[in-house]
Amino acid sequence: MFFFLLNLALSDLGSICTTVPKAMNNSLWDTRNISYKGCAAQVFFFLFFITTEFSLLTVMCYDRYVSICKPLHYGTLLGSRACAHMAAAAWASGFLNALLLTANTFSLPLCHGNALGQFFCEIPQLLKLSCSHSKLRELWLTVLSAVLFFACFVFIVFSYVQIFWAVLRIPSEQGRHKAFSTCLPHLAVVSLFISTGTFSYLKPPSISSPSLDLALSVLYSVVPPALNPLIYSLRNQELKDALGKLVTATSEAINSLLCYTVFRI
Repeated sequence: MFFFLLNLALSDLGSICTTVPKAMNNSLWDTRNISYKGCAAQVFFFLFFITTEFSLLTVMCYDRYVSICKPLHYGTLLGSRACAHMAAAAWASGFLNALLLTANTFSLPLCHGNALGQFFCEIPQLLKLSCSHSKLRELWLTVLSAVLFFACFVFIVFSYVQIFWAVLRIPSEQGRHKAFSTCLPHLAVVSLFISTGTFSYLKPPSISSPSLDLALSVLYSVVPPALNPLIYSLRNQELKDALGKLVTATSEAINSLLCYTVFRI
C-alpha cells in the first residue's frame, strides 16, 4: 500500500507543479502569455500525471480487493515484482495516453485566435480554437480517453462491490471497522477525482460559462491532488493527535482574543 501511495504522491506533485507555478507566475507578473511549446508541454505533462493517477487509483483498488477478499493469496498476487510491474504499467499508460492526445491535439490547425479561457492549457479549450472540419478528430480524442477511464471506472466499481460484500460477511465488528477504515480513504480519493473530472467535462453546454469553467478546472486539477495526502494521512494516529492539538490551540487563541476584545470595549 505504501509503495502505491508513494507513486500516487509523485503523480499528485507532478500535476500540481505542471499548472500552479505558471499560473502563479502569470498572476504575480500580471501576464497572460505562454509559448506554443510551453502550452504543448503543459498539456502533455498534465495528461501524463492525471492519467497515471487514475491508473494508480485503479491498481490500489485491486490491492484493497486482494487484501480483503483474498488475504491468503496476497503475498502471491501482490509481491514486490507484481507491484513494480503494475506501477510501471500505470506510468506507461499515462505516458502513452498523454502522447497520443497531445500529438493529435496540436496537429489540429488553430483558426479561432489564441486566447484560452483557462489558467492553464487544457484540451477542451484548445479544441474550441480549432477549425470546424476537425470534429471527427475531436470525437476520436474523446472516445480514446473515455474508453480508458471507463474501463478503470468499471473495474473500480466491480472491485468495491466484491469488497463490500466480503466486508459485510466478516463476523466481528472490529474486523469490519478495520476493513472499512482501510478502504474509505481510497474510496474518498477516487470519488473526489471522478466527480470533479466528470462534471468538468460532461456538464451541459447550457450551464457553461467562463467563470464556471475556470472554477471547475481548479476543482478537478488542483483540489484532488492537494487533498489526497491529507485524506490518506488522517489514518496516521500521530497526525490526528497533532491536528487535534492544532485545532484546540487555535480555538483557545480565538477565545482569548474575543475575551480580550470584549474586555477592551
